Amino acid sequence: MVSRMVTPKRPFWFYLGPAFLVSVGYMDPGNWATDIAAGSQYGYSLLWVVTLASAMAILMQILAAKLGVATGRDLAETMRERFSPLLSKSLFVTAAIAMMATDLAEFLGVAIALNLLFGIPLLIAVFLTVFDVLLILWLERYGYRIVEIVIIAFVATIGWAYVIELFLAKPDIAQVATNLFIFNPAGGDAATLLLVMGIIGATVMPHNLFLHSSQVKTRQNGNSDPKKRIVRWAIVDTIVALGAAWLVNAAIMIMSAAAFHSVGLLVTDIDQAYLTLVPLLGKVAAVTFAIALLASGTASSTMGTLAGQVVFMGFFNLPRVNLAVIRLGTRVLTMLPATIAILLSAKPLSLLVLSQVILSMQLPFAVIPLVRFTSDRTLMGELVNRPWVTVLAWMAAGLIVVLNMSLLVFSALGM
Repeated sequence: MVSRMVTPKRPFWFYLGPAFLVSVGYMDPGNWATDIAAGSQYGYSLLWVVTLASAMAILMQILAAKLGVATGRDLAETMRERFSPLLSKSLFVTAAIAMMATDLAEFLGVAIALNLLFGIPLLIAVFLTVFDVLLILWLERYGYRIVEIVIIAFVATIGWAYVIELFLAKPDIAQVATNLFIFNPAGGDAATLLLVMGIIGATVMPHNLFLHSSQVKTRQNGNSDPKKRIVRWAIVDTIVALGAAWLVNAAIMIMSAAAFHSVGLLVTDIDQAYLTLVPLLGKVAAVTFAIALLASGTASSTMGTLAGQVVFMGFFNLPRVNLAVIRLGTRVLTMLPATIAILLSAKPLSLLVLSQVILSMQLPFAVIPLVRFTSDRTLMGELVNRPWVTVLAWMAAGLIVVLNMSLLVFSALGM
């Protein structure tokens, strides 16, 4: 009698990591801009938007992970294969616009942090960010797990920085607990809607859907575990990682509300936030703020480059041998808006908020195909969305579209 060799199951920790790479995009400088602006202007009132946006992000990232596991293809590859060439190329254009908006926030975040900490001029600091491409190429020689560990270290730096910030700011805990989960219309005007959309655009990010659907495939290489088990741990990975990002985003808005709104200060620039923290909370708080901003910008711009690679390779079916060229090309292309903005002396915080609104406008072009694909049994097999998941996903997609249309109407009417 011949006995069959049974391959042991992978340990749970093997599956943890892809969502932590993605989570960096959920606490990037764009989030800082919208959360600081919202906190200084409306206090704790818009904390519920951070909770709502984070819940939507967790749902969408789970769907992206499921797509990668079920099909063995990322979202960009699936779009190229399932849609007509014209529609596929059009969706690539929307993805490229979203990446430019994302990188505008990330480049500016790194540039501002370097300027605040070391006095490096903004324009020079933007060009220094190109070195994160070299960082990826160097780290990947040692495997994807090393890249994940480095990024998790950045995430931990941001998290601990805001533990310090909140300790120094001493927020109103009762107000925090109430507004995190209860709807509050705040101003109820176009300016409020702009910030709400900015928060959603900064939280549910199109390029992260592409990145997660690709990165989760690293857990399938040479893996004999059932797909359902891989998805189960991908869900755990996503909830833990994006739950941490939710706490960081909430902490940024809470700090802004406690430090700025409580004394009637409206913060219109990130460097203003840094300088204002010195007299309010002390030098330690200001330096901690800048270090966390540098960690956030560096980590998120690194992941933005990886996401750009996924998008270009997926839509155009490019071979991996051109990785260095693809990454450098992506970086140069997405650096242009940030460089032009700085040359024109535009206000960094206003640009950051605008970049997140642009992201929100691009979201439907990634979210709607994702929900459609993961609800298709012929494509997903046993991993197809359950009916209640499909309903929730379409509700989230519908909310994004309604917010976008509302913003366009408000803007047209000059409200």
